[in-house]
Amino acid sequence: MSIRHLALRAGICFVAAIGAQGISLRAQSLAGDSVTGRVHEIPTVTVEARRVSPALTATSPLQVMGKAEMERLGVHEVAEAVRHFSGVSVKDYGGIGGLKTVSVRSMGAQHTGVIYDGVSVSDCQSGQVDISRFSLDNVSELTLTIGQTDNIYQSARAFASAGTLSIQTARPDFTDSPFHLYANLKAGSYGMVNPSVLYSQRLSPKAGLSVYGDFLRADGNYPFKMWNGNHLIDSRRNNSDIRTWRAEATLYTTLTPRQDLQVKAYLFDSERGLPGGVIYDNPYAAERLYDKNYFGQFRYENRFSDRIKLQALGKFNYSWNRDYNDEASGITDDRYRQTETYLSATLWAEPVKGLSFSLAQDFAYNYLSTTLDKCQYPQRYTVLTAVAAHYRRRRFWATASLLNTFITERVRIGVAAADRKRLSPAFSLAWKPFEQSGLRIRLSYKDIFRTPTFNDLYYLVIGNTNLRPETTRQGNFGITWNRSRWGFLDFISLSADAYYNKVDDKIVAVPSMFVWRMTNVGKVETIGTDVNLSAEWHVGKGLKCYLTGNYNFMQAEDVTDPSSKTWRNQIVYTPRHSGSGSLTVETPWANLSYNVTFASERYTLAQNLPDYRIAPYSDHGLSLSRQFRWNRHRLRVQLDALNLGGKNYEIIRFYPMPGRNYKISINYYL
Repeated sequence: MSIRHLALRAGICFVAAIGAQGISLRAQSLAGDSVTGRVHEIPTVTVEARRVSPALTATSPLQVMGKAEMERLGVHEVAEAVRHFSGVSVKDYGGIGGLKTVSVRSMGAQHTGVIYDGVSVSDCQSGQVDISRFSLDNVSELTLTIGQTDNIYQSARAFASAGTLSIQTARPDFTDSPFHLYANLKAGSYGMVNPSVLYSQRLSPKAGLSVYGDFLRADGNYPFKMWNGNHLIDSRRNNSDIRTWRAEATLYTTLTPRQDLQVKAYLFDSERGLPGGVIYDNPYAAERLYDKNYFGQFRYENRFSDRIKLQALGKFNYSWNRDYNDEASGITDDRYRQTETYLSATLWAEPVKGLSFSLAQDFAYNYLSTTLDKCQYPQRYTVLTAVAAHYRRRRFWATASLLNTFITERVRIGVAAADRKRLSPAFSLAWKPFEQSGLRIRLSYKDIFRTPTFNDLYYLVIGNTNLRPETTRQGNFGITWNRSRWGFLDFISLSADAYYNKVDDKIVAVPSMFVWRMTNVGKVETIGTDVNLSAEWHVGKGLKCYLTGNYNFMQAEDVTDPSSKTWRNQIVYTPRHSGSGSLTVETPWANLSYNVTFASERYTLAQNLPDYRIAPYSDHGLSLSRQFRWNRHRLRVQLDALNLGGKNYEIIRFYPMPGRNYKISINYYL
């Protein structure tokens, strides 16, 4: 045997002996410092970088508000939080019990979808969702998407709206404790009392339960002053009381390491007075609205691998409404009942890193019955199919989707509307031109529509079964920019979007002989700009400031008929200028927040005459909060002064908002 082979065998035996005895060699033991001859150990270096918000990287306008920001702003209701989003109009019919609906970029509340914990909320009767029936106490995040969404792993119905408001409730974390308790008590002006409790319990290593309940009551008969021509009306709101009970339970289970199931049951029961408009100096109202809404829903997910996963959604919704009115002309007592059965499945796959696809299939069945004369008892069957793709590289993102809609209806009496079939495309792009810069450019387009509601088609004599869907085409071009450590600022972000929307076949009620009737006669053209700013900085030790602001310019004009008196007039209830802002100062002792929302003049009728003008308004508020901690207990107290100017401004004509009012909120967390 050669010397070379002997040396090789000896080396192998030496290495094996070292491995057997568990001896390890460190690189620095082989060579020391060339100057001192000693070995130096380099200390651990931690590199920190701020996570860029999805709102800045999205290919379409996206706005996100988390729980921490909600607390900084001092908002208590979903509607209050949504008002801080740009491009959004919240129709508020006054007071605590007033209905609140969301319209995005002047397209109407029927074009805004609402998603609650991943499952869509719908109302086939009116097409509008009253967001006042959702509590903010158990909400962890609000997300508003306008146009095409980058999240292709969702139901087909989520693709079917011009804008989408997503409400995500808090999921309990049992890492440090097997249970959590969150109790909240809010009280305020005009007899408002609102206690709530959220309790979460770990049932097993793979299951947890969260139970939430709240009660709200208020008299709501606040004083107001309004001018009617040269006459000042000095009175109090009438019939503005509300009683609401709300409860929900959510079961979270991990079936296997790759399979999750979430089941939710929801209950909402309310009785409220509808204060009505103050017309001809008469604030009297006697209309009562009773609502019962119960639903159960589930979400199942199976992650087959890192590159393929499936989610399934299901929901059964029951809604009952009673509209009672003791008018001078007589008593009316109308009742409505609607049900919905909804199923959805979405398959997502990423065959190549950075390129993903999804296929979503939805089915929904809706039914409506009423006590109205000649009720047609309509039924609607909806089948939605969405195919989407998302591509992402270091500096380029692209999303595209195609939605197919098929709707067929049946009625017990009369003639049903014709079947509807339509393909709806959408795409969006984003580009980061410079690697080291926070600048991004985005472009998006969406062609979508909204189906006529049951009220549009079948309500008494004004319904019209020949209505066509109301189509919307949305184009958006924008830029986003963010930077950390810029001057005295710790962080700053800016986004600006210019958009163009065109609505065709707008459904409106027009007089025909002596009867009003729903008709496709409207065309609306909207040109606008949204600007959002966010910044934060440390002023000194323990002192930090947050600044947010948004501005929206919206020129939404009627372009139906060039010979009409309403040609190029701003559409009803749409301000040209609106926005909001907030400044929060955090100190070791307390946090102070100042908020403002504003809107320019609006008009109540299509013809922009001085008699139909609603004056501009600005609403200012202050919030002062302090948090106390001991062991695992946390107590937070917040005081709010709202509408500091004390003006009874109007969002809806003849519906004056409350003047200066106050709230106190006490939160306990364990």
